Amino acid sequence: MTSAFTAAAAGFGTGLSLIVAIGAQNAFVLRQGIRRDAVLAVVGICALSDALLIALGVGGVGAVVVAWPAALTVVGWIGGVFLLGYGALAARRVFRPAGAGLEAGGGDAAGSRRRAVLTCLALTWLNPHVYLDTVFLVGSVAADHGPLRWTFGLGAALASLCWFAALGFGGRLLARLLARPAAWRVLDGLVAATMVVLGVTLLLGA
Repeated sequence: MTSAFTAAAAGFGTGLSLIVAIGAQNAFVLRQGIRRDAVLAVVGICALSDALLIALGVGGVGAVVVAWPAALTVVGWIGGVFLLGYGALAARRVFRPAGAGLEAGGGDAAGSRRRAVLTCLALTWLNPHVYLDTVFLVGSVAADHGPLRWTFGLGAALASLCWFAALGFGGRLLARLLARPAAWRVLDGLVAATMVVLGVTLLLGA
């Protein structure tokens, strides 16, 4: 019989395997970590959002959403357009003059923090892949653990928290490397390419 520890460990491993990938959300969290801009808020939003979605999946809401497939199509279009727009902004930063490069030290202005929070919310809740990974995939695997499905879900939520915390707070270790505007342009170029590819993929899939 599966123990609580085994179920939690399985959930942790499953959750980690789903979120450790190059994506719009991870790229944004890494960028905020390097800038040291609203890192705690961004990490908190990502981790709490994943925990909520995992809880919905474990609770069986995934089966209800599956009954209306059009929902993913709508979210796919909205998310695809958003990612293309964000990718265009990142591409624009690539071609900025060196004098206008980003600073590794993040600003503490309320406007900057507000933009970071809103962008993070959009990248999280307008991304159909987030629903597929957390609500559907984690929810379906958790169902196989029967009475321990909530322990499995807790392990998956913990994996999400650990990953985003490492990505956000660990990103500052790269601050010295990315102190030069040229290095920032390389990072923004990678972010732009990732956003555009994901945006096009979502639109084609929708």
